[in-house]
Amino acid sequence: MELQGWEVKACREGKAQLTDSYVVLKDGQAWLLGSRIQALTSTSTHFVTEPDRTRRLLLNRREIAKLMAAVNQKGHTCVATALYWKKHLIKCEIALAKGKANHDKRETEKERDWNRQKQRILRSDNR
Repeated sequence: MELQGWEVKACREGKAQLTDSYVVLKDGQAWLLGSRIQALTSTSTHFVTEPDRTRRLLLNRREIAKLMAAVNQKGHTCVATALYWKKHLIKCEIALAKGKANHDKRETEKERDWNRQKQRILRSDNR
C-alpha cells in the first residue's frame, strides 16, 4: 500500500478504517477507495491531510491480471478485508466477493423477521 508519512503514523495509532472500502482495477493498477485514515492531532499543519483519498495498492503484474480476470466475471468485486503490519510495511488484505442475488436477499430478510418473532414469543412466554 502506498502511503504518506502522516498516514503511516496514524496507522500505528490505529486510526485506519476499512468499512465500505473496495478495490478498483484501472489502467493496470489497483486503487483502494473508501478507506479512511484519520489524521493525528499532532500532525504538522503544513500537510494537507485527506482522510478519504484514493490510495494505490502495490501489486505485481501477475496479481493484477488474476484479479482483473476474476472481477470481470458477473457479480464479482474486490474488497479490502484487513490492514496489518509485516515488518516495516503496511499490507492490505484483499478478497474477491460475490454480491447476493435478489432471491437470496429476500430469504435473508424472511429469516431475520422470523428470528425477531421468535424472540418476541420467547420473551412473552417467560413473563
